[in-house]
Amino acid sequence: MIEKVEILKLYKELGETPLECLKRFKESNLEYKDTKMTYLGRLDPMAEGLLMVLAGNTKDKEKYLGFDKTYEFEVLWGFGSDTYDMLGKVTSGKFPQRLENRIPNVLKNIGAKKTQEYPAYSSRTVSGKSLFMWARENKIEEIDIPERNIKIFSIEHIHTRAITGREILNEVSRRLALVSGDFRQKEIWSIWQNTLIARSNEIFLVSKFTADVSSGTYIRGLAHEMGKILKSSALAWSIKRTRVGEYKL
Repeated sequence: MIEKVEILKLYKELGETPLECLKRFKESNLEYKDTKMTYLGRLDPMAEGLLMVLAGNTKDKEKYLGFDKTYEFEVLWGFGSDTYDMLGKVTSGKFPQRLENRIPNVLKNIGAKKTQEYPAYSSRTVSGKSLFMWARENKIEEIDIPERNIKIFSIEHIHTRAITGREILNEVSRRLALVSGDFRQKEIWSIWQNTLIARSNEIFLVSKFTADVSSGTYIRGLAHEMGKILKSSALAWSIKRTRVGEYKL
């Protein structure tokens, strides 16, 4: 059993929860089998990348939280979902016109954000119940969703690429298959199919960004807000965390 306090850099795979990532690590590193471990910041199932873990004495967890972070992420334009990523009930919205010319203004607005509303599908609690439970029970309208202070240190557009409706469906199918547990996968897959099956040859756009943000910033929330700035819809197509404080992949 490991007694000393260690900070471990793990790679959370796409589709995993942080707890599944810890379990996989312990199964491959038996010297840590009976060691107390806790992750220092969550990553959603549809996000991957650097997961910082405190091993040993986890009572001092709080002093290791609050590090700023770097993400690479992609935004799929013209679609929204109730989770703000592909692991949600998708809706088709208006596609933003003259997208490339408008991205600088989107980044200017996002970069100026000081607060962010918690996503409905998140672990933040209200009246003793997680927001995602309020949402699953269709009672999210009964509560005031809280906000938190955030800071966007930098955000940059890398490139924009084309993707067909068929490619979107293939990728959604692949990624949903990586997720275990009850995340409404069957229902979500059915809605994606109904939304895109007749648009399989249509061309859509995905933009890639990189951002340095304060702790607690929801990248899928930023993707959703980008769509709102354009009076359209957008969701996080992919998210990879590459840095936590001084720790990098």
